[in-house]
Amino acid sequence: MIAGLGKNRAAMALFTLMLLAGCGRVIPESRGPVSSRPAPSRPVPVQPTRPAAPTPGNALAAGVRAGPSIASFGLTSASAGPVLAAFRASCPRLTSRNDPSGLTVKTDWQSACSAANDWPTADAPNFFNTYFRAVTVGSGATFVTGYYEPEIAGSRQHIPGYDAPVYGMPADLVHARPGDGPVKPNGQTPFGRYDETGHFVPYYERAQIENGQLAGQNLELAWVADPVELFFLQVQGSGRLRQPDGSVIRIGYAGDNGQNYTNIGGLMRQQGLIGSGPGQYPGSMQGIVQYIHEHPEDGRALMRQNKSWVFFRELHGDGPVGAMGLPVHAHVSVAADPLFTPLGAPVFLSMDPSLAGATQANGLWIAQDTGGAIKGANRFDSFWGAGADARRIAGGMVGHGQANVLLPRASLARLGLR
Repeated sequence: MIAGLGKNRAAMALFTLMLLAGCGRVIPESRGPVSSRPAPSRPVPVQPTRPAAPTPGNALAAGVRAGPSIASFGLTSASAGPVLAAFRASCPRLTSRNDPSGLTVKTDWQSACSAANDWPTADAPNFFNTYFRAVTVGSGATFVTGYYEPEIAGSRQHIPGYDAPVYGMPADLVHARPGDGPVKPNGQTPFGRYDETGHFVPYYERAQIENGQLAGQNLELAWVADPVELFFLQVQGSGRLRQPDGSVIRIGYAGDNGQNYTNIGGLMRQQGLIGSGPGQYPGSMQGIVQYIHEHPEDGRALMRQNKSWVFFRELHGDGPVGAMGLPVHAHVSVAADPLFTPLGAPVFLSMDPSLAGATQANGLWIAQDTGGAIKGANRFDSFWGAGADARRIAGGMVGHGQANVLLPRASLARLGLR
């Protein structure tokens, strides 16, 4: 998974592992995660018949061209069946929401979605080959990391040993009203709050919240035993709280404070704290946690340099919920940037086999999630579920390769691609 050997391996692992797959924010739909084929030629931006013009910074602006035959991907029932099920669940959103990537319109998905309702799982490869074509966005060169659903010790009540609060959304955390803040590429204004004078200002940052800024507002969903583990659960965006009696509370992203996310692993690398030398810590999530536990004051200061804070809501049902409002599933769902990959679209990843472990991400996935650090064309964050194996795989998932997005055939016809 990690490019190169020795120092290059450690450096690349550090960059992404400290990001913890970067999926740190699972953004809901509203408030209120080297190919064996020849290198592709430079793509030429297309001029769609509709919408009239590409949005700056989206897939159309990056350039898109027809990709390889889906038959060449070697899909099997075992690999494509779960993706077909996830696609079927995504269809109500695909046929009702606008696609900021510019690659599709709602009607493009109707034929595939209608057929998916009754298509047998055992014949899933033929479904994708019949209703889809692969396209390459930009160069197609992909960078893939991993995320998972962590489980940490927590309690619904504030009991001895459980002192770090898990907060729900504060009432004063809002999107800026039109004109009070810049409009982001996704069409939303930033999160913040209105002060006593009525001016829109940034919301409280991590240090202020940890120092009790939100105490006394009855926002606590639960309490956890280890604030360091809570920090990394916030990075993942969802997780499980294992109570002393063995019961589990599942929590997921509700919103964030709008402050910038800072990769503390990158800071540790800059300070020479991580590496293979004497006195340095391993280039992994476990290495960061070890450092913070062994250096609590410096560790707290380090975490506070990431001013971002994630607020949660309690979840019920099958798995953590992604940006489409649907459960995400292990080795099926990836987080993507919706400006470059339509949420709900299948994605085929072909990973560089020279990178140890990266080939675990080979195959067909579906984009059902987003992440604060998952930005740009062909940037994906693969979901690996919960438990020790998921933590190990996600924590070590750093891969490069080639990505192709699967679009309905109607999309290629409308875009003038063959």
